[in-house]
Amino acid sequence: MKTVYDVAQLLKKYGIFVYLGKREWDIEMMEYELTELFKHKLLDREVYARARSILKVELDKEKAKIECRLGDM
Repeated sequence: MKTVYDVAQLLKKYGIFVYLGKREWDIEMMEYELTELFKHKLLDREVYARARSILKVELDKEKAKIECRLGDM
């Protein structure tokens, strides 16, 4: 697992499809759904940690893009 797409595919295995319209929101919802799967012991710690790490990096990138756009105004 290396990308947000891979995390989305993991969630789809559990019947979870995430599309809220904004990438930032999608990533945040994926984090929430991953945490719920982990809490219910459907994901092992390794998979959960890797997926959360991927989402954290991507969310940070997305927030930086937004801040950059706001700074340009």
